[in-house]
Amino acid sequence: MTERVGTVIVGAGFAGIAAALALRSAGVTDFVILERAHAVGGTWRDNTYPGVACDVPAHLYGLSSHPWPHWSRTFAPGGEIRAYLEHVVRAEGLDRHLRLGAELTAAHWDGTGWMVSLTRSSSERSESKRSNLPQAVSSVSTRSQAPSLNEQLSCEHLILACGRLTEPALPDVPGLGSFPGPAFHSARWDDAAPIEGARVAVVGTGASAIQLVPQLARRGARVTLFQRTPAWIVPRGDRPYGEDERDRWAGDPAALGSLRAQLHAEGEARFASRSGDATAAAAAREQALAHLAAQVPDPALRAALTPDYAFGCKRVLLSDDFYPALASGSVTLEPSALTRVDRGTLVAASGARYEADVLVLATGFEAARQPYAHRVTGESGLTLDQHWSGGMTAVGSTLVTGFPNLFVLNGPNASLGHNSAVLIMEEQARFAAELIAAGREVRVSAEAEAAHTAEIAARAAGTPWLDGGCRNWYTDARSGRLTLLWPGTVADFRARLDRVRAALNDPALIP
Repeated sequence: MTERVGTVIVGAGFAGIAAALALRSAGVTDFVILERAHAVGGTWRDNTYPGVACDVPAHLYGLSSHPWPHWSRTFAPGGEIRAYLEHVVRAEGLDRHLRLGAELTAAHWDGTGWMVSLTRSSSERSESKRSNLPQAVSSVSTRSQAPSLNEQLSCEHLILACGRLTEPALPDVPGLGSFPGPAFHSARWDDAAPIEGARVAVVGTGASAIQLVPQLARRGARVTLFQRTPAWIVPRGDRPYGEDERDRWAGDPAALGSLRAQLHAEGEARFASRSGDATAAAAAREQALAHLAAQVPDPALRAALTPDYAFGCKRVLLSDDFYPALASGSVTLEPSALTRVDRGTLVAASGARYEADVLVLATGFEAARQPYAHRVTGESGLTLDQHWSGGMTAVGSTLVTGFPNLFVLNGPNASLGHNSAVLIMEEQARFAAELIAAGREVRVSAEAEAAHTAEIAARAAGTPWLDGGCRNWYTDARSGRLTLLWPGTVADFRARLDRVRAALNDPALIP
């Protein structure tokens, strides 16, 4: 039997929960939320490595309709963020719309709506975190131990809120599968892996690694860190909030709102340094270099940690303990990539060889090529993955030509390098909810999508993201286009969606 429902939301992380709240606010109650895992939380459910935390201030990294006065720190630990999302789901009664253990396997446009196929599992998934690397790789797209049931839903509207940090990116390193000890991606953390006294190799120096490495050192690990490219790192300034502060915010919503507004304004101001404004970038670069000099006295180590590309070209990182961990001698920096694994011996591009007991891949995610895209087929018979063969494209970062009544959240050009991405997700969710509540079929033309793509390209031209001398995850390697990052402020994004709203009755947008 095929169940009929008005709207299907895929994903129960920030984007999916924001979409559900926006639908309810718009008067739409006929929807379900599909979540392949057995708990909500998205990336904050999946990432449990030591030290995991957000690099956006906690009071800005929350839903605008659910300010939370009880954050324990300036930057919330991952577990608190997951608990916050669970709280929102309970408080809003979204449980009755939620279907856990329900994985989208296919969706296709049938001429009048979407047919959605899913697999339901009745028990927790097996994630083989304690296996060697080949088995761990196969467990990335986890499968249930219990028998699964295949189901079908028919819906008018489909919202993809699947996230971009869901599928780990694994390096193509010869011999990786020969490593005899625990080997896993940081997003599939193995709690059983030995840490104290163990030789732990970490591959990568991105946002996860700089949080993880100091924690491993504190736990008595002998860490070797493989660095392909150093990052620009600025002071984090994290601190615990006092009970008096939390009580004041709980009792004075206006004060909490003022704090959020202040943090939002500070985030918007950072756009200049990230996007290539010469004066702002020079000031931020000097701050980062001063931070490095203050925490790493050894000139050779400092030189190895100094980037040779433009500030903002890669994601700018925040840390107050990463440099001290390296400077303390408890972490060995290998300033080149891992190129080969010969069982327990790791070989660097420099030729250096290291013995390791545990191998952690902090190598990022398959962000530019969305893992759900090959499962969604539009009216022409092409999948989203085929439509996006040269990189993701969309009108208003949300609507895709050839895919009627489909809304993609947190996808094409919907990331931020200077402010909270939750702000963008909420804007997209409200936009989708308005169109769904209007009860109309939503289509956009190929010409409209091409125009939006050209606008993005024009705004990105000359920025550090494209011309800064680095390789980053903001761009798609197949086309060289900026496909993940929004090349503007949050205010710019809101204005862009307003223009799309106004234009949706234009024949140029509706084929």
